[in-house]
Amino acid sequence: MKKILHLFFAFCVIHTAAQGKKFFDSGEVQLKNPVEKINLQYVSNLPFVKVSIKGKPYNFLFDSGAPTVISSAIYTELGLEKKHKSNVKDSQKNKQEQIFTQLPEMTIDQVVFKNIGAIVIDLNNSELGCFKIDGIIGANQMAKLFWRVNYSENSLEATKDLSRFDLNGYETILPFDFKAQKTPIVETKISGQKVNLTFDTGFTGRIRITENYYPSSVSKSIETYGVNAVGAYGTGKPETNHIFKTNELPLGNARFMNEVIMTGNSNIIGNEFFQNFSFIMDWKNKKVYMKRIKETEAKIESFGFGYRFIDGKAEVSYIFKEDHFPVQIGDSIISINNVALENLDKETSCHYFINRVEKDARSLTMKVKRNGNIMDIRLTKKEYLK
Repeated sequence: MKKILHLFFAFCVIHTAAQGKKFFDSGEVQLKNPVEKINLQYVSNLPFVKVSIKGKPYNFLFDSGAPTVISSAIYTELGLEKKHKSNVKDSQKNKQEQIFTQLPEMTIDQVVFKNIGAIVIDLNNSELGCFKIDGIIGANQMAKLFWRVNYSENSLEATKDLSRFDLNGYETILPFDFKAQKTPIVETKISGQKVNLTFDTGFTGRIRITENYYPSSVSKSIETYGVNAVGAYGTGKPETNHIFKTNELPLGNARFMNEVIMTGNSNIIGNEFFQNFSFIMDWKNKKVYMKRIKETEAKIESFGFGYRFIDGKAEVSYIFKEDHFPVQIGDSIISINNVALENLDKETSCHYFINRVEKDARSLTMKVKRNGNIMDIRLTKKEYLK
């Protein structure tokens, strides 16, 4: 686990089933070739594609955990029609009323989507605005095609005919279900409890479950406190959670051993897990086919804290609860390894939010401010739950 502050854009759309199904079923897609290769950039554990709308380029997130979204700016520029309004809840349980519209046409390389239902959201909120995202290619749009994804090669392919993809070697098969907005839900069991996980390519982390599924019988765990995730509308409230290893995690026809799981506000599986595989998403047969391409051990290496950028300064927002741990929630970080992290403009805050100073470090020298006092702190990265 390279970092403990994770991003995810998952949405739960709250409106009547009949209205939702019609809205998210809308639209059609045209391909020039039987298999289209799509531009994909996998950056900071998130997949992005370049989109053209009326000849203008935009940056969209490829996110199976959300419906299709366009920014408020695109909605205004195109003068689109409001279809209706409804409440939308993000991954951190924050809720807002949003406009629902229909996008007449969008082109991704040589794939043309027409009349796709989309939610209008301000995507400049909180840390998510650092990625300068103009919209989201969501599950309702993805469901119209078969997709093959390989983050290691920045490879994304789309077809209308599953037989165009060679399934040889894709031995792990995850059945999934979905509701109106088409977001895939895969089933697992943790200590005998059934848990439904959102299959979410917009989640930078590995596996997260809500705290009520935390198995108290685990022999080793880390207790944490604070905010460890950012959703589309910001963060949730600080809370106590846990990180633990499970002996066995069943997913589809496979069993994964010694998986690292965090607790939080959502049941979700994301890119830190997916990047070990090439995978094919098949909404027609409700399956994800996975072929392992690399072996990466699930382990927890951390300095024991996480921080956010608030009003131009870095502030500790998350800690591992250890006796005599020198960092506290609310500490203002003046510097890490002599890199100043206070009095920053928005662009610089975003730079250090995406490109963490401590990313490749094994030790940290920090200056923090607490209750008006400046303190020097030294930390060494540790591996937990060995």
